[in-house]
Amino acid sequence: MIIIPARLASTRFPQKVLADIGGLPMVVRTAKAVEHLDRVVVAADDERIITTCKHNGIEAMLTSKTHKSGTDRINECANLLDLDDDDLVINIQADEPFIEPEVLSKLIVRLNALKQTGASFIMGSCYNAINAESAKDPNLVKVVLDAEHNAIYFSRSLIPYNRSGNATYFGHIGIYGFTKKSLNLFCALDDAPVEDIEKLEQLRAIYHGKKIAMVKVSSTGFGIDTPEDLQRAKEIFLL
Repeated sequence: MIIIPARLASTRFPQKVLADIGGLPMVVRTAKAVEHLDRVVVAADDERIITTCKHNGIEAMLTSKTHKSGTDRINECANLLDLDDDDLVINIQADEPFIEPEVLSKLIVRLNALKQTGASFIMGSCYNAINAESAKDPNLVKVVLDAEHNAIYFSRSLIPYNRSGNATYFGHIGIYGFTKKSLNLFCALDDAPVEDIEKLEQLRAIYHGKKIAMVKVSSTGFGIDTPEDLQRAKEIFLL
């Protein structure tokens, strides 16, 4: 199950999920990139998103306007859909029109492997290698890993600090996967102070001692965080 949270009143870039990219609204283009992999539902906070999705053949469901995070939004949607506790729920941001399906496939393989271990909490995400210059961008979230490829920390700052001169940087790709049960558990956790400081909701899991399994992928996709990103995306579809 793939659920795409879509909020119209984005504080940094209002109504960006409906911005036109190559003849399709951003949220629709994101959904169509992965709809062949599994059922896709857009969890929206506004009827305008619902109407736009349905007009383009994408299933959509209205959710609360008061959710603090996209994960809380997909949790409401998963509960409304009455998914089984063991079902996988993949969270893709609506501003990822260049998401590669093979990235999702790798994440799903890892999550299914974790299910076989009987782990009580299953959450996963993706990362790729980035250069030092890209790592300086606060819009590109960095992640540091442990020996088992679980996340130790995520930050908008450049991490790790390169005192030795031999640092390797990993960029977080904002796709998450959970079992339905683990999604409910995550959303029931208290907010973490560091989550609000960094504005990164995944830090809530780490703060409460939960593991986030990370999958290394190759990806040239990028999210649409700024008007400049949107212009870049439009130019790509004109090529």
